Amino acid sequence: MSVKAAKHARELLLKEYRGVLSTHSKAMPGFPFGSVVPYCLDAQGLPLILISRIAQHTHNLRQDAKCSLFVGERGAADVQAVGRLTLLAEARQLCDQDAVEAAARRYYRYFPESQNYHRAHDFDFWVLEPVRWRYIGGFGAIHWLAQVALSNPFAATDNAGAREQDMLEHMNSDHASAIGHYVALAGLPAQVPAELVGIDSEGFHLRIGQSVYWLAFPAPCNTPGEVRQAFVQLARAEVWPTGGAVSA
Repeated sequence: MSVKAAKHARELLLKEYRGVLSTHSKAMPGFPFGSVVPYCLDAQGLPLILISRIAQHTHNLRQDAKCSLFVGERGAADVQAVGRLTLLAEARQLCDQDAVEAAARRYYRYFPESQNYHRAHDFDFWVLEPVRWRYIGGFGAIHWLAQVALSNPFAATDNAGAREQDMLEHMNSDHASAIGHYVALAGLPAQVPAELVGIDSEGFHLRIGQSVYWLAFPAPCNTPGEVRQAFVQLARAEVWPTGGAVSA
């Protein structure tokens, strides 16, 4: 059961891209301080955030790195009947230049508008390192989980990390019609063209305007060849294949 719950929790973390970051208030000791932050997942599958040095939550984290990130299903009619996830974590600022550059490349794909204020203001990348996870999948489906995050085999920090970037560039440049088919197949908004911005072993992220959507592969993929086969299968499908849940 915990394996299944961890998978559902990870899918929720993947398909959402913003949550409530709670920190220990520096100005009001003893009180939690909540703020909304966008996030994407890094190469290790951990939430990556970009926050201002002058923001209250940043001051709080510099004093006490213990925090939590709450993520719930967007657009739910009954928030108590759907999945929600709380990550208890230690926040760590990225200082190594290579790590910062890798984080920027990934984060900008998901949130391209962030490049402007990142360069013009004092913003830093932080990663939330898990201590424990609490996942609720609906009434009575409550789980404490030790492990939810899954490393992305296509986003390594060494030269192999180019695999994801190469696949993204290839799909966006040469297979825009296939991406449009995925959008239609999943029933996603089609007012503006979608762009593929991330690939992991379980699915892929599309950015449509300023919104981000995660779609599951028909089956897990661990090699670029398997990813290619999955994309071809989806491009030929008339309905979303059984076993590949749509998360939007």
